[in-house]
Amino acid sequence: MKLSGGALVVRVTRNHLWSRMSRSLVAAVVAVVLGTAHAHAHADALDTLKSFTADAKTGRAAFTQTVTSPDGKKQRKSSGSFEFSRPNRFRFAYAKPYEQLIVGDGEKVWLFDTELNQVTVRPFSQALGATPAALLAGSAIERDFTLRALPDEGGLQWAEASPKLKDSGIQTLKIGFRAGGALAAIEILDGFGQRSRIDFSAVENNPALAADRFQFKPPAGADVLSQ
Repeated sequence: MKLSGGALVVRVTRNHLWSRMSRSLVAAVVAVVLGTAHAHAHADALDTLKSFTADAKTGRAAFTQTVTSPDGKKQRKSSGSFEFSRPNRFRFAYAKPYEQLIVGDGEKVWLFDTELNQVTVRPFSQALGATPAALLAGSAIERDFTLRALPDEGGLQWAEASPKLKDSGIQTLKIGFRAGGALAAIEILDGFGQRSRIDFSAVENNPALAADRFQFKPPAGADVLSQ
């Protein structure tokens, strides 16, 4: 597809964003240094995370994502909905500030930019690595991450998952749960120093989700780029 010079610049910029998003699923967020906690809190935090990954076979939620630059001076906000079905199927539908869809079908990860009518597709293993989506939708967290509990903070129970793969693009990743084990937030610090936080609401565990929610067919006329 031929694009004007201005549109081409947009394409390159968004492809760069996709490259980074596919490694961390979101651009990055704050890492919290491990503090002193009681053994009781440590056991609770890890048990909650392991129970979530073992018991929640499917899930959906609304989310708000805030990305902060390394110097803390710039922020970008976006929002949408998230669904997953283990193993390795997920759907991120960004609604604001512009529409964008990311679908993992277990074999490939598809990113559809509706404004550009452009699709980017990558093999699943290359696109995710040790990412938040892999943590939520995957099935082997202790294979891919080193886990430890953190002190409770902000009314949430926190566990930290450090990727064992050194070039995953993520420095640290935290998962926060509300009382009762409901997923509340994910915080990430990526390899570029960007900080990102995803806050979840209207969380449902084990809803009935149609299989076609995790399938994607490029729209007619869309520009499809393989990476």
